Amino acid sequence: MTDLGTILTAIVTPFDERGNVNEDSFVALMRHLAENGSDGFVVAATTGEASTLTDEEQLGLIELAIAERPPGKTIVAGTGTNDTRHAVFLTERASELGADAMISVTPYYNRPSPLGLKRHYEAVAAATDKPILLYNIPSRTGTNMGPDLLTELAQIGGIEGVKQANPNELQLIDGLALYAGDDSSFAHTLDIGGAGGIAVASHIVGNEMRRMVDEPEHRAEIDASLQDVYETLFLTSSPTCTKAALNLLGHNVGGLRLPLVEATPEETAAVRAMLQRHGLVPVPPTRAHA
Repeated sequence: MTDLGTILTAIVTPFDERGNVNEDSFVALMRHLAENGSDGFVVAATTGEASTLTDEEQLGLIELAIAERPPGKTIVAGTGTNDTRHAVFLTERASELGADAMISVTPYYNRPSPLGLKRHYEAVAAATDKPILLYNIPSRTGTNMGPDLLTELAQIGGIEGVKQANPNELQLIDGLALYAGDDSSFAHTLDIGGAGGIAVASHIVGNEMRRMVDEPEHRAEIDASLQDVYETLFLTSSPTCTKAALNLLGHNVGGLRLPLVEATPEETAAVRAMLQRHGLVPVPPTRAHA
């Protein structure tokens, strides 16, 4: 199987004050993450708000990531949709642009049958000679791909891995590299021999997540210390709190596109408190009482 890396950050898409893709901030963030634990990047997928990007924006972002990638880092392009023809088109174009692999989410809303899913992924895999990662996230798609179906899909040439965001299905499947789709499952995925994680918290605590890879004897302890990070970043729909955290850390990723909205004052306060607990932003001094 293709080695894409252990920590693949599902990178956010920065927007400027007018709501346009901020390419300079994207490149700066990618370089920062490369220096702080990330082996590669999943570009223009769920955390990258692909659902509100035009095809031109989505493919342009993938092209930018490939052109500006830090040395030795991999680029996995988000090319999944609930329309097989559209998913094939995006997969073909991302492949031509030079992505190392594609991630293709289970078609959402139309809830295809197992046979429909098989036909869908056969068409997607035939559109490229690059690896395809399946993305199982029933909480967003309404459809779960269980072990039996994943085993069947693993027989399709080019299907090499799965991002598993259903903790009830977190198990190794012969022929598929297993990537944790929830940060809270990252340590367990490593423990059972999975390939790694497609992570969100690595935007914030990438070096600590790297220690979980490099120092397995301390993995459980580090994982326990990061549970509040995982929980805080998902207080509401992702990537709302991740963008709030990055902005507080000075990364200038801007806001979100509707129907997602920026973090509320209460959510921002929770994010700030989490960053303070981890020493990432200063704690304001306590006023002395007269």
